[in-house]
Amino acid sequence: MAGFLENPVVGMAPWIIFSLLVGPGRFELAVGLALAAAVALIALGHLVNRGTSWKLLELADVVFFASMAVIGALASEGTLNWLETYAGEVANIALAVIAFGSIAVRMPFTLQYAREQVDPSLWHTRGFLRTNYMITGAWGIAFLAAAAAGAYGDLVLHNPNNIWTGWIIQILAIVAAVKFTVWYPDVARARGVREAAGLPPEPTPWAGFLVPLAGLLVPIGIAVLIFDNMWWLGVALIVAGSLLTKTLRSQARQEPA
Repeated sequence: MAGFLENPVVGMAPWIIFSLLVGPGRFELAVGLALAAAVALIALGHLVNRGTSWKLLELADVVFFASMAVIGALASEGTLNWLETYAGEVANIALAVIAFGSIAVRMPFTLQYAREQVDPSLWHTRGFLRTNYMITGAWGIAFLAAAAAGAYGDLVLHNPNNIWTGWIIQILAIVAAVKFTVWYPDVARARGVREAAGLPPEPTPWAGFLVPLAGLLVPIGIAVLIFDNMWWLGVALIVAGSLLTKTLRSQARQEPA
């Protein structure tokens, strides 16, 4: 349980819940679940590990969603309609600002989680710091992509529930960031071992990162078949996802660990 709570992905769970759930008629539900998740994660974290530190992302979770809950409760019908339409983009942009802002002040927010999982002697090493800059940056990019997709669906398509801008692109961005968070530390450690041994760097094993993303093309294709009129695109995604996953898995087995 302690290791689970020390993962930065867990700290972003309230934001992910909110950005994926919020929409017309769902603002109160999205805010309520996100705030409940934020409070529960903090309580669990300090209950399981009493020596754990307060984290920037945890505090931002509670402040943001408590503020949204108060605003939603007091807002006029027009303001509530605006929040139901654009609050997803507001949340995604807020998290991107937190990510890039923490990088700008040289304290990427994933550092607070990562330091609880490694020996203090590694906290200021070049590889450890670089890894956290990269992971924090990946999350910032993911949430910018989600915000852009949502804004396009709202402002251009005038359809907050568009399957592509409201769901598929945003989910893909988040899944990519989650996978990068898990995948990149192993790559960085392997690179550090080779550097310490005086060996030249090996090509980055991208296939291992791309396999789960390629695999997502299959369920996306099925969703397109069910919810969209472009049946041919759904079939193409299923076929492409199956072939790409097989090819990338073969490449991943050949890549250095």
